[in-house]
Amino acid sequence: MSDPLEKLFGSSPRLKLLRLFLFNPRQSFTLPEVAQRSRIKEREARRELGLLLQIQVIKKVRRSARAMGARYILNDSFRYAGALKHLLLNAPERGNDLYERVRRAGTIKLFVLAGVFVDEWEERLDILVVGDRINERKLREGVRRFESEIGKELRYALLTTDDFFYRLNMNDHLVRDVFDYPHRIIEDKLNIGLK
Repeated sequence: MSDPLEKLFGSSPRLKLLRLFLFNPRQSFTLPEVAQRSRIKEREARRELGLLLQIQVIKKVRRSARAMGARYILNDSFRYAGALKHLLLNAPERGNDLYERVRRAGTIKLFVLAGVFVDEWEERLDILVVGDRINERKLREGVRRFESEIGKELRYALLTTDDFFYRLNMNDHLVRDVFDYPHRIIEDKLNIGLK
């Protein structure tokens, strides 16, 4: 499903870069890091970085005299940063898209969204996946592709069904951190009843 904000902001690469910098405000990136994290070509990244520098959304910084190449970081004095962040934060609306992308990775019995998907940016876990015969590579690739679109690294855990029930019964910290705080259950074939 295409993100309607791509049309509003003119291009998918621009939207990816805006999200990358807005949702990682204290982190600086080199050109290759920007391209890799956003999953775009360096040529496109260079062009979009030039535009963002020109309108002062980002700025160049140097870490040290030995650091190779320029690093880019969000310009904390850009007056529209807060408004842009609020507008571009559509991770909560896109949670179902993520499930559709990763559900073919195996037999997913429980898929729970927390953290950025419920506007809790400092929570420990964003996604809890419980299932059996899950292809971890497919799951990881689906999550990484989604990360490049929303501009934020996602924290996720994959548990087998047996491991999940063991942890649930032991009041495991990881599981409690998901269910004791805001979360959204997207798929529940286990009927755990923890809405």
